[in-house]
Amino acid sequence: MTPWVQRLIVVNVGMFLLSSVLPAVLPALLLVPALIPQRPWTVVTYMFLHAGPWHLGFNMLALYFFGPRVEARLGGRQFLSLYGLSGLVGALASLAFTPHAAIVGASGAIFGVMLGYARYWPRALIYIWGVVPIQARWFVIGMTALSLFGGFGGVQPGVAHFAHLGGFLGGFAYLNWLERRSPAGRFRAQVAAPLHPLDSSPAAQWAKIRLEDLHPVNREEVERLLKKSEIATLTPDEQAVLNRFSPT
Repeated sequence: MTPWVQRLIVVNVGMFLLSSVLPAVLPALLLVPALIPQRPWTVVTYMFLHAGPWHLGFNMLALYFFGPRVEARLGGRQFLSLYGLSGLVGALASLAFTPHAAIVGASGAIFGVMLGYARYWPRALIYIWGVVPIQARWFVIGMTALSLFGGFGGVQPGVAHFAHLGGFLGGFAYLNWLERRSPAGRFRAQVAAPLHPLDSSPAAQWAKIRLEDLHPVNREEVERLLKKSEIATLTPDEQAVLNRFSPT
């Protein structure tokens, strides 16, 4: 188990035990979206409260299965940001659609983590009830559909469907932001940028790329090919290398 997944499970279990011993904790820390201006701390604290052992168990089991691989992929700080922002957007989505509901649970945050899992490993198999296999991407799409149907269809009253949907939305926005600001994302943006017609050759396009963003091995190869292209001595095979990596 990775560090932040372990810490989050410990905190959630600890808060459940505390709220069981001290009943006043639950009403003080649960989220009522319409009361956020008077109780701003609840947009965070509601994520660490649960309505019962089954609610807690389901959420912690999902965090245990999906969280470690996502944390290992993103790193601890970005994983915690994904978790927290997904839960926060879940609270804001509840404000928009169910402002007077009393909401507890880590589901919004964990739905963001599940989305991250499906984004990076879409074809990984998940076994529902330990028996039925389904790819991660279809699992997340199915959970989204169930939350949409439950939220707008009015089924399963007492379930914070819009917090779930907000968790998906927050996770999607944060992961896209991470992708855009990563070296690979900046590189793809540069390659996809529109070029002047006079600069449409592969060599001209690669000349605009920031070589420091490339892996050292790729950088050396591109520098060699660009240098040769300046004197128009590229072989057909070398020209094919540039063509292969040029945007279309």
